[in-house]
Formats: sequence, structure tokens, C-alpha cells
Amino acid sequence: MRTPFIAGNWKMNMTAAEAEAFCKELKELYKKQGEVKTAICAPFVRLAELVEYFKGTEIKVGAQNCHFEDSGAFTGEVSVPMLEELGIDYCIIGHSERREYFAETDETVNKKLVRLFASSILPILCVGEKLEERDAGKEKEVVGAQIRKDLEGLTAENVKALTIAYEPIWAIGTGRTASPEQAEEMCGYIRSVVGEMFDAETAEAVTIQYGGSMKPANASDLMAMEDIDGGLIGGASLKAQDFNQIIEF
Repeated sequence: MRTPFIAGNWKMNMTAAEAEAFCKELKELYKKQGEVKTAICAPFVRLAELVEYFKGTEIKVGAQNCHFEDSGAFTGEVSVPMLEELGIDYCIIGHSERREYFAETDETVNKKLVRLFASSILPILCVGEKLEERDAGKEKEVVGAQIRKDLEGLTAENVKALTIAYEPIWAIGTGRTASPEQAEEMCGYIRSVVGEMFDAETAEAVTIQYGGSMKPANASDLMAMEDIDGGLIGGASLKAQDFNQIIEF
């Protein structure tokens, strides 16, 4: 049985004061110990604070990106060893905004995954199609190609520990959401691609989240789907009460 995994992605939000208030409120609300894996993925400047705030709880802390090199002339970047030193648990890789705005490619995503699996930090890999690709009926072609390139060279043991977040780009921050059936179809397809690349045991073990405008109103319907194991939550992760309601789906 796969344990549900709800991860918040704060994106470029939260001042120090806002983060502190959020963490205090979530710690009071959070009651799902042992039943749901939970993490907050925050901007680099908030990570050390969150590790301190959530000490003694089951709430984990994740970064939103990393570099595949350990050090060097990469101004503005943060390395995996730097994140390990802070005690970070997860790292989002290949989010659609990184791919679109910051020239992230499947090749760099793959390098980052390889580097993270050589560390103590577990990756959350994002894949998904654009609206025009879905309208053209190419969503499986696009997502399948991403998965195959991103997971190249990884072992079955790596992939069993991986979280894949299916994020239809047309449903991120737009208020539109894939129907539970659409989301389930794509998450099931992703699991089938993993099975083709590795084996049935690996496909059954990999955690697959839905990452497109999941919120309290639709979380239970999405989470009722067989192949949806959790959510990568954007806007609804900025309010502790909303985020906790999703955790309690």
C-alpha cells in the first residue's frame, strides 16, 4: 500500500513573518500522523526556518529546485550538499514553471534526479502537458516522452523511492482542474510507462501525485482515484487551514 503524500509548493511566496504564522497554525491543526506523508516546499531563504519550526513533527521540508553540480561558478544556484546540510527531505525537480521560464530541460532534470538519488534528499519530479498539447490529443505522447528522458539511467530502487507529480500545465494557477477521471487516466498512464521502463513492482511502488489546482473542494474526489497517491499543492498551500483540509481529505 502506498502512503498518501500531500506536499505544498509555496513557489515565490511567504515572508519570514508569514511563514512563522503558517507553521504555528499548521502544527496546531495537523492530526494525520502516520496516515499521510506531508511536506512544505519553500523558497531557499525559508528552508532553515521551516526545518526548525517542524522539528519534532512528521511534517517534512522540501526545496523547489537544486543544481546538479556540487559547487562552482553557478551564480544564484543552490547545490544538493547545501540542502543536505540544512536537513532538507525533498526537492521538487522539473516544475513546469522551471521548464517554461528558466529553460529547464529533460536533460537537466535527469542530471538533477541522478544527483539527488546520490544524496539523502528525495526528488518530486514534475511532468505534464500544455493546453494545446492536450487539445491536440498529444498528452500521453508528451508526458511519456518526459518520463522516459527524465528517468534515464535511474535504477528500479531509485524509482520506487521517487514521487512523480502529474501537473497538467493548463490547470496550474488557472482555477481549472482536470476532472478526477482525466487525472486518474494520466496518473495510471504514468504508472504504466514506469512499468514498461522497469517492472510491475516498481510501477506499483512509485508515488504519483496530482498537481493541478487541488484544493479542499476537490481533494477527496481526486484522492479517491486508484492511481492518485497525493497532491502537489500550489495556491491552497499558502493558507494553513486550506492545506490541512486537503491533508484530511
